[in-house]
Amino acid sequence: MVNIFEILIVFHLKHFLSDFLFQNSYMLKKNKAGFDFVLPLASHCLVHGGFTLLICLYYAPFLWWLAILDFAIHFMIDRIKSGPKYLGRFNDLSKNSFWNILGLDQTAHHLTHLGFVYYIALHL
Repeated sequence: MVNIFEILIVFHLKHFLSDFLFQNSYMLKKNKAGFDFVLPLASHCLVHGGFTLLICLYYAPFLWWLAILDFAIHFMIDRIKSGPKYLGRFNDLSKNSFWNILGLDQTAHHLTHLGFVYYIALHL
């Protein structure tokens, strides 16, 4: 039996790698106005989806489609967080609002991963 705690740790590591170590300056253009954000944000979300695919292929290959779901959910969360018409307008690092929104963003991502871990565990 696979340890659920192990899968949770793997998803946390995946999130750190994807959101911090493998996010480059091009991907940070996901906060642009208009449609200039689409390709940078999509490339960032592809990294997330790619790692989720690897996790699923290892633990539950038949749940490969969670990678597509992760791409879509991550895309929506990040656009709401960084879009200048949305929460991205609160981009002053010296204000509490920026840090509260960053915390909300990270919480939303972690709750998504908890849902994935739960779903994987149900199907093992």
